[in-house]
Amino acid sequence: MKSATKVLICCYVILTGGAAAAPPEERKNWFDDPFIQVRQGLPACPLPLGPLITEAQRRAEAHYRIERGTSCWMEGKCAKPNAYLYDAPIGASIAQSFAASSEFSDTSLWITVQRRFVTVEGCISRPEQGPEIEARMRAIPDVERVILELMLPGQTRVPYPIAPPKGKESTNP
Repeated sequence: MKSATKVLICCYVILTGGAAAAPPEERKNWFDDPFIQVRQGLPACPLPLGPLITEAQRRAEAHYRIERGTSCWMEGKCAKPNAYLYDAPIGASIAQSFAASSEFSDTSLWITVQRRFVTVEGCISRPEQGPEIEARMRAIPDVERVILELMLPGQTRVPYPIAPPKGKESTNP
């Protein structure tokens, strides 16, 4: 019986690499997608994960991004040869738009721009702010789609992946 236990322990060590858990992978904004906090009126609002991904996710995403980015130009929907080339100017326009106004000061909002898609994550104070924020994003030149992932007061489920605390790498699904 003791030798069977030793065999099982050896198999476990070989299969797990001798470690109980692998260290968390570092997450980065590998593609430099604009990720901007434009409002911080609700300090308890959870920080979104935004465009932070692991090296493995970057490798899996790279080909797909090239394909998606160039299809816009090939279909005649973009003047630039890749849809991702619009992202930095869109991000800058959004940041300027919020900097020039005190509107939505009772919210906490982060903007991610990827392939002319603007994702707005964060917390709002009133339900009517969602459509107003969406209209503001749609008014920015070259924005193709707006995705809202917003949390209202009293909600307990965060509608977007949250950033891990400093030094930790887990996120909600």
